Order: sequence, then C-alpha cells, then structure tokens
Amino acid sequence: MQDSERTHRHRQRMARKKAHIDAKIAAAQSERGVLLVNTGNGKGKSSAAFGLVARALGHGLKVAVVQFVKGRSDTGEEAFFRTQPGVSWHVCGAGFTWETQDDGRDKAAAEAAWQIVLEHLNNPDIGLVVLDEFTYPLKYRWLETEPVLAAFAARPAHQHLVVTGRAAPPALIALADTVTEMGMVKHAFQAGLKAMPGMEW
Repeated sequence: MQDSERTHRHRQRMARKKAHIDAKIAAAQSERGVLLVNTGNGKGKSSAAFGLVARALGHGLKVAVVQFVKGRSDTGEEAFFRTQPGVSWHVCGAGFTWETQDDGRDKAAAEAAWQIVLEHLNNPDIGLVVLDEFTYPLKYRWLETEPVLAAFAARPAHQHLVVTGRAAPPALIALADTVTEMGMVKHAFQAGLKAMPGMEW
C-alpha cells in the first residue's frame, strides 16, 4: 500500500470516528451529579478517586472524603489534601477487618462514619463526596444497603459521588452512572515487594 493511500484511508476512518463521537457529544445534554463506582480486585481504586479530588479542586469545587475501614492517618494523599482549602477529610476506619477481628467494633465505626457522610450528602455546597472503601460496610452488613442507596439518590442534584472498594453490590452498580472494574494483572506484593510510601500509601 502506498503512503498516500494509507494516509487517505486513515483520514476516512478518522472522519467517520469524529462524526460518530460528535453525534454522541451532541446527544449528551443532561447536567447533574454523577455517581461513580471504582471496584474490582486490582490496584488503583482509591488512587483514581483521589485523582478526581484534585480535578474537582482545580474547578473550585469543595470536596469531602470519608474513609471507611482504613485507619491510618499517615498516607501521602491525606498529608497533601488536608493542606488544601475546600477539603474536608475524615479517617473513620478501625483498620482492616483481618487486623481488627472485631465485627462489632467495625460496625460501630462504620455507623459513626455514615453519620458524617449524611452531613456531606445533605450539603449542596459540597461538589464531590468520596467514600473510600465503602463497599465493605455494605458487604459485611454494617450498614443496610437500601437506606444508603436512598441517601445517595437524594443528594443535591449537582453533587458528584465516588465509591471505592472491592465487591460492589449489584444494587450499587445498578444505581451508579459509571462503574469501573479494575482487574489485577500483576502486583509487586506478589513478588515480595513491601508496600512503599508514595505508591501504596
């Protein structure tokens, strides 16, 4: 194939693709808050959510982050975002369940954190709410799924909401606008590499 013919075919393909994408953009006219779920067994669910925190702050939105399960307060993301104006950051977990081995304590921590979440979900001044590792309170039934999803649906119309964690329940997936399932191909931990600051925490 001659270079000129290859160039011509490429331009034709890109013209068709542009027309297709332009039509989809033209058809998307609604504006409201988005419910996004990052789930799956791969790394990056929380990291992706914190990337959205940076993006929202760049657009002048106020952000609330409520962390479930996780109990440490020495993470790089918290150290950075706590210094930013417009961020409300709450570390509410008692620790990973295999460490705590105390379902009652974990349930109480989740219930207390949920009360904080409700304050943010009812505040129209908050543009983005991130519920980190929130699938676990639903999985272990520390919180009832139905009232949680009702609160999600009743939040201010333009408030965005991100939920992270493995094993997102079907009802949450059904309610969500965008769901990303992150799959693991390889992980450094499997090769004996310990968790490193700036990468894992």
